[in-house]
Amino acid sequence: MLESHCWRNSNKKEPIRLCGVGQSRRCRRRQRHNQQDQGSDSDMEEEEEEQIVGPTQGDGGAAGAAAAAGPSVAREDGSCHVNRAGALDRGGTGPPRPQSLADLPPELLVEIFSLLPGTALPSVALVGKKFRQILNTETIWRRRCMAEFDMKEDLRRMEVGGVSSRDLYVKLLHPFRHILGLWQPDIGPYGGLLNVVVDGLFIIGWMYLPPHDPRVEDPMRRRPLFRIHMLESNEATVECMYGHKGPHKGDIQTGKKDEFSTKCNQTDHHRMPGGRQEEFRTWLEEEWGRTLEEIFHEHMQELILMKFIYTSQYDNCLTYRRIYLPPLMPSDLFHPGLFKGTYGSHGLEIVMLSFHGIYLRATKLTGDPNVPAGQLTLDVDLSRPVVLPDLEHQRNIEELSRLVLGVHAEVQREEQEQAKDAPAAGRGAAEGACGNASAADWVEEGRVACSDSCQPGPSTSTSPPEAQPFVLPLGVMARNEVYPRTCRKCFYGTGLIAGHGFTSPERTPGLFVLFDEDHFGFIWLELKSFSLYSRLTDQLAHAHAPNMERFEAMLFNMQSWTS
Repeated sequence: MLESHCWRNSNKKEPIRLCGVGQSRRCRRRQRHNQQDQGSDSDMEEEEEEQIVGPTQGDGGAAGAAAAAGPSVAREDGSCHVNRAGALDRGGTGPPRPQSLADLPPELLVEIFSLLPGTALPSVALVGKKFRQILNTETIWRRRCMAEFDMKEDLRRMEVGGVSSRDLYVKLLHPFRHILGLWQPDIGPYGGLLNVVVDGLFIIGWMYLPPHDPRVEDPMRRRPLFRIHMLESNEATVECMYGHKGPHKGDIQTGKKDEFSTKCNQTDHHRMPGGRQEEFRTWLEEEWGRTLEEIFHEHMQELILMKFIYTSQYDNCLTYRRIYLPPLMPSDLFHPGLFKGTYGSHGLEIVMLSFHGIYLRATKLTGDPNVPAGQLTLDVDLSRPVVLPDLEHQRNIEELSRLVLGVHAEVQREEQEQAKDAPAAGRGAAEGACGNASAADWVEEGRVACSDSCQPGPSTSTSPPEAQPFVLPLGVMARNEVYPRTCRKCFYGTGLIAGHGFTSPERTPGLFVLFDEDHFGFIWLELKSFSLYSRLTDQLAHAHAPNMERFEAMLFNMQSWTS
């Protein structure tokens, strides 16, 4: 009969250890030692050690009592634990319960690791050999490529070609992740807009070019400047795309934060058989969509030739600085972002429109020898709306000038009064009015205006305001004969003008005209000209600023680059 009580000696009783219908290991060891003449079923004993043994009919005495009490688990110290469910506390009748993450099945670990950011996976590999082996699973890296870099290519097809998703992530996407997004090339006053994206199995730097003047409604043009890939070797390859002889060797350096440089190692690929004249004709066709003979304005010819000579110096080496799109705030009059606009004989240029409290500001991303890239081209006071007269009076430039200059005089009077009350603050305001304020001044001005008002901007209504008729005054020059004939709102603002080489810069009053969500205009009263702006609708990933403070700091740095 199976015993359910264990005794160490006849005089001292040990605590009772319930062992179900079987015995604890110590009990059985002593029983075999003391009762060698009594055979035992060794198979049954081994089975009792590894799995649950239910009660059997015919067992009586202590075994029956133990069975009635329920089965139990023998612990390391020889004790047993009985649960009410009639099962050993080793995880029931199924497999053992996992005691740590390493005990989970490999397929479950693959699912878990696939959800971790790629930057955390090297630390996971340090845990042990099992984790390192599981991290070699292509599924993990394939999902990280898709989740972090929005890759839509068939990565399995690439893996069949010999490039693993792990190598793609570790040797291409992760090392060059810091150059993804928007950048401004350092090309003197001309600037530019570069967008670095993951494009299929490549990382490509696309230079964005405005449409040909004056077709402001046309989409942006793109030209590849460089690409990075792993198609020819197991390491990332950088290639320059400039010129007309196809991809050739290049290099990328990423030393400083928010800055990188590209270098061409085969500049002979940039040259054309016909020499500089052929290169100029080709560049002119791409840049302006016409020949030099078709450009009759002599001043415009000089500007075009000057730009070609200047920008050609940067065809072998360029430095780029990161720029951000402005974050959308609840108080914004409409969505901020990038717009392309007309700038007279300089052609179309790209500006970044952003809101700063009660101010709307447009900063140049591409510029010209008069007002270079990075400068504040428009500064609009949204607290000073202008009510347009009827169409007949709108056609009169004198009537429009009277309205705008009246607001301008009021602004100057307020600044003079502030100067009397606070001389130091007055000097800063006066400098801002005449166009000599630094970027830090107007960034801080917008922040203070926003914090002082602590209220939404000029329009918090979700429904657009009622449109009103609009027509340009007679005598105002416009590059576009076709422009919107209705507008939503008009505000007083100033525009930045300067002589060649950014000499004698000054802010001149004008009228900001909001046509709709994607179009606005500005009437330069002193120049008697009109600029029409249209929104850039391209989808730009990795481009938005994390917060407003970061965006304003970027604007400050941008102006200092070209000042």
